[in-house]
Amino acid sequence: MADITRRPGWRHLRGTPTAHIRYHRSGRLVHDGPGLSFWFRPLTATLCEVPVDDRELAMTFHALTADFQDVTVQATVTYRLGDPALAAARLDFSIDPDTGVWRGTPLEQLATMLTETAQEHALDVLARTPLAAALTDGVGAVRERLAAGLAAEPRLPATGVEVVAVRVVALRPEPEVERALRTPAREQVQQEADRATYERRAVAVERERTIAENELASRIELARREERLVEQRGTNARREAEEQAAADAVRADAEAARMERLAQAEAAKAVRLARAEAEKAREMGAARAEARAAWLRVHAEVDAAVLHALTGMRLAESVPNIDSVTISPDVLTGLLAKLGGGSREVGA
Repeated sequence: MADITRRPGWRHLRGTPTAHIRYHRSGRLVHDGPGLSFWFRPLTATLCEVPVDDRELAMTFHALTADFQDVTVQATVTYRLGDPALAAARLDFSIDPDTGVWRGTPLEQLATMLTETAQEHALDVLARTPLAAALTDGVGAVRERLAAGLAAEPRLPATGVEVVAVRVVALRPEPEVERALRTPAREQVQQEADRATYERRAVAVERERTIAENELASRIELARREERLVEQRGTNARREAEEQAAADAVRADAEAARMERLAQAEAAKAVRLARAEAEKAREMGAARAEARAAWLRVHAEVDAAVLHALTGMRLAESVPNIDSVTISPDVLTGLLAKLGGGSREVGA
């Protein structure tokens, strides 16, 4: 909207760079261009403001597919007024000289024309497309058909309209149909998820089985190695026992030989000792015999009284020492009797 300043009898208009201003004074074109600023008299002025910037037109409409299913089409058309003079001649873009507001609704008229044209082409392409194909590839097909249809529409260039871009945002079926269509896909996704879960479980089970087999193989190999180790230990033990037995036999033989030598030496020594003892005994016997013979010769040559005296001396030497003698009356009487009898025998 243009900015208009009011003064008594005069008005000042200040436009924007995106608004094309056409000023007619008394039916004659005075100013024509974007971003203008000028004074004018409201009683003789005719003003038009045509926007030349790119504008977005969002549209939503319903269409039937080939299988008689209702779909909602959401699209956006970007356009601009490339020929402002032609647009001002075909549509009412005049503005109030006091307020700068459009007197009509040119943009609504232009939007209606674009929407109806786009809807016509969209209905035509969707009417020959089943719902499944429309939901799968319909967005691209509808976009291409809208772009081609709007470009070939003769009313748009005749109105000074240039279509910049066409975008189809979505093709949506009715909520009940959409839920029905989502169910197989959801079930398929769930089946895929279940299959992936089962595959993961199968892979996990296979890995666990592989791990268990590896552990079992490791245990079998360990047991086999332990068996070989036990056999080797038994072989080593038998070898050590045999070597120990051989060593013990050698030691026993050596000990037996040593004992035999010792026994022989002891026997020889005993023989020598026995011979020496026998020789000594013989010599001692001969010496004792010779001494007894000499003693007998001495006693044979000595007087009997001397022998009696020696015998008494020997007896006295062998009798122990007597410190005191107690003679009872009976013993004394007997001794006296024996002495008296002896005296009588001696006197007789």
